[in-house]
Amino acid sequence: MLDPWLQAFPSTAKPLLEEIDSVLNVPLTRLITTGTNAVLTQTENAQPAIMATSILILRILEHEFGFQTSERVDITLGHSLGEFAALVTGGYLRFDDALLMVRRRAEVMSAATRAAVEKEGGEFGMIALVCESEPHMAALITGIREFLELSSPNSKIDSAQDIPAVQQVSIANINSKNQIVLSGSIERINTLLTNVRQFGGYDPRSVRLKSDSPFHSPLMKPAQEAMKRLLYKERLDGSDIITWPGLMPCISNVSGRPFRDKEQLKDLLSRSCVETVQWWRSVKWLHEEEKVKRYIGIGPGKVGRNLVGKEVGMKGKVKGGGVWGITSPREMEEVVRALEETEEGEED
Repeated sequence: MLDPWLQAFPSTAKPLLEEIDSVLNVPLTRLITTGTNAVLTQTENAQPAIMATSILILRILEHEFGFQTSERVDITLGHSLGEFAALVTGGYLRFDDALLMVRRRAEVMSAATRAAVEKEGGEFGMIALVCESEPHMAALITGIREFLELSSPNSKIDSAQDIPAVQQVSIANINSKNQIVLSGSIERINTLLTNVRQFGGYDPRSVRLKSDSPFHSPLMKPAQEAMKRLLYKERLDGSDIITWPGLMPCISNVSGRPFRDKEQLKDLLSRSCVETVQWWRSVKWLHEEEKVKRYIGIGPGKVGRNLVGKEVGMKGKVKGGGVWGITSPREMEEVVRALEETEEGEED
């Protein structure tokens, strides 16, 4: 993730990489560049690595290409872990605070998963479901919620309050009009899918995700509590860890709308550990209500960019807009050029 950026922009990349290791007090950048895949994909390493790489790309965009984020960007959002990079970009969180927070959150998530495995055995993780169309997806979500006996459409807790978290399955992400992600015990997810297919008449395509933790599920409750403590903890100088207002609106994963105030931000950001990522709701609001025409995805992967592109019906540049992803130095030059061209076209 880091080598291409360090080679292409050493004067900007090297100081930030040194800052990452200094803040965390661990050689994270060395793990990213030379560590084994098994070590790097551990939650406590992967999550801060992904968040840090996203901010590294943004800093290079700003310093090497003169991109004025506060002037060129109207609103930020990030999928799941990406919410932290969106908050840093929007001026709500300092990079060092976000990095420490992500690392601690990931450590607690890993510990919670290990505890569940020790208690129940088996595997925990996430499985994506893909349907043919929006109506099929709506019916599938209803069928899943009925099977899980959820107390309300927005609830994350089974109506039988005494059911342990390790036995629950949650809708972790609603990503698009035809894709959701389930989180929890893999055995229980497979049981749910068998029932949905046999008795509900739904037959979604399922894909096991590369995650050994059931993110956005009740099992992540310890991470929610850890986040609350971190978000309400003052810095050594007595200042609040959250800056309000930020430079621009930032959309919450939980509500699918911009954070309204500092207290709501702290509440929703902590709850995002266990609640559904409302990505589809967020993108639909941006596209249909806010009439956003240009989207730039920044980070080591293109999943978010692809989900946005499918929803708004754009891939790459179109007249007056586009959906782009920056994952390599080569793409950065292309995106900067395309952004300038579409802005000029809008002015004409």
